[in-house]
Amino acid sequence: MIPPLAILAIGVAIVLTAILWLRLNAFLGLIAAALAVSLLAPGAANERVTRVAAAFGDTTAGVGLAIVFASVIGACLVECGAADRIVQACLAVFGRRNAAGALAASGFVLAVPVFFDTVFYLLVPLARSTYRLTGKHYLRYLLAIGAGGAVTHTMVPPTPGPLLMADQLHVNVGLLALVGAAVAVPMTLSGLAFAAWSDRTLTLSQPPVLETSPDELAAAAQSMPPLAAAVIPILMPLALITMGPLLASGNDATFAAAPWLMLLTDKNLALFLAAIASLVLCRAYRRPGGRSISQQVEEAVLSAGGIVLITAAGGAFGAMLREAGVGQAVSDLFAVESRGAGFTMLWIAFAIAALIKTSQGSTTVALVTASAMLRSMQGQTELGLHPVYLCTAMGSGAMITSWMNDSGFWIFCRMGGLTDREGLKTWTPIMIVMGAAGMATTLALAALFPGV
Repeated sequence: MIPPLAILAIGVAIVLTAILWLRLNAFLGLIAAALAVSLLAPGAANERVTRVAAAFGDTTAGVGLAIVFASVIGACLVECGAADRIVQACLAVFGRRNAAGALAASGFVLAVPVFFDTVFYLLVPLARSTYRLTGKHYLRYLLAIGAGGAVTHTMVPPTPGPLLMADQLHVNVGLLALVGAAVAVPMTLSGLAFAAWSDRTLTLSQPPVLETSPDELAAAAQSMPPLAAAVIPILMPLALITMGPLLASGNDATFAAAPWLMLLTDKNLALFLAAIASLVLCRAYRRPGGRSISQQVEEAVLSAGGIVLITAAGGAFGAMLREAGVGQAVSDLFAVESRGAGFTMLWIAFAIAALIKTSQGSTTVALVTASAMLRSMQGQTELGLHPVYLCTAMGSGAMITSWMNDSGFWIFCRMGGLTDREGLKTWTPIMIVMGAAGMATTLALAALFPGV
């Protein structure tokens, strides 16, 4: 019989070999690892393949619809100008003198339903136009956009990584949104501090290309939807989902008075309603010459399909690790008493996510794989802490380290006009700083509010 830790090593090696050496899609690497682990794990021979398919289906049932709806929401916000309106509102609140904070806040909000690369493409022209006005601080603006966009993409559902973490560890999505956002705030502030320092100490070798003038941005603003309408597809699902833990803590009279409220807190229904709202918004404020709504929806659904496959394969991988008894074996290695076990598990979660992210570059794959592994350990150790902190620890670890194997690194460098060396001096360390700040905040919150 193969020891569980040897099976774990084989599974991780298959994932990393497929992604790093063979350059295969992450779905193929994860599903191959799931099949290999299942074949090596105990159980009836005729169930070793079917249980992989069953686990794949279970994960898809948990997160598939939410990912698709979130993709549709993001596409509509960008297409109708609602995302631009949110950015302009942040600039108005913070003022041009605090443009870095405004850009970080814009990225922070937009990256909840919109993928990081889209957020960065959207905001880079504003960094350039603000630089045109001030004549300085371009690097600070650029890093602020990246900091705000990367942190909620990693920490706050319904982006795929956080959504799967919540599903795997049985954490309420609304609670993760609240705690993840709370951890993300100091992470963003630490990123802004690093951005200001980096802007003072590093001179870029190539000045930015300024393509969008303030007058052009003002003209584009005329066709944008009003702010109150633009934020509905973002605030609606967050408000509905986060009502779940609040209602759950209420008394029986709460449920008797409004039983339908609990139905609305379901993440799938909340995001479906938000997707409908985004489609209505897109139809009302569709830009002349833009793509049809049917084209937008089709592209968004196709894009989400790949993410769903990767997340479901990661869930199957984690389920097979549980079948192999990996959780008990890893827990035995790090066995500590009482409350200390929870903090040890937080560091394990952080280290696993950081190692996988550094090795293969994708934040989503790091979160999918790490949460699958942590799920296999869950229940084997008495945490003494709420499992939501495992999610924020993994999210913090997945911020470390973004370098040349991460598509985010290349988006930052190429779109921002930085050289590879400048990216390694700026983007890579800011992610390390933010990841460390996130872990420190997670540890502090876990100590102060262990049961949340």
